[in-house]
Amino acid sequence: MSEAINGVVKKERPEFRNIHVTDIARYRMPLAALVSILHRISGALIFLLLPFILYLLDSSLTSEISFDYFKGFTSGWFVKLIILVLSWAYLHHFCAGIRHLIMDTHVGLDKASARKSAASVLVVSLFLAALVALKLFGVF
Repeated sequence: MSEAINGVVKKERPEFRNIHVTDIARYRMPLAALVSILHRISGALIFLLLPFILYLLDSSLTSEISFDYFKGFTSGWFVKLIILVLSWAYLHHFCAGIRHLIMDTHVGLDKASARKSAASVLVVSLFLAALVALKLFGVF
């Protein structure tokens, strides 16, 4: 509503608030924000699962029998899917990390360049993950 003070019509200013958790589904984030969030998620995924991956690697290197066991274990589609997710996490984290290093040199900080670099990170990481998926599932 408008109020008249001393004959001057004063318009109400819009109220800007922080986004609540329930508003996240309706909020359209910029591409750079999406890449940043995925960078954090992929980093956390790598960090949390690294001890498990190192344990599996250590166990597979102890003998030929354990290597054959893990080779059979990783032939299932669900395990391959987990390996693919971990591969995507590494590839995305690597590509986004390079983007952040370039941005640390004050290159590409404007809105258009940041959007292009964020899109390129998504495209490159998904393309590399698709190559890993093709190799993992035996296409080539």
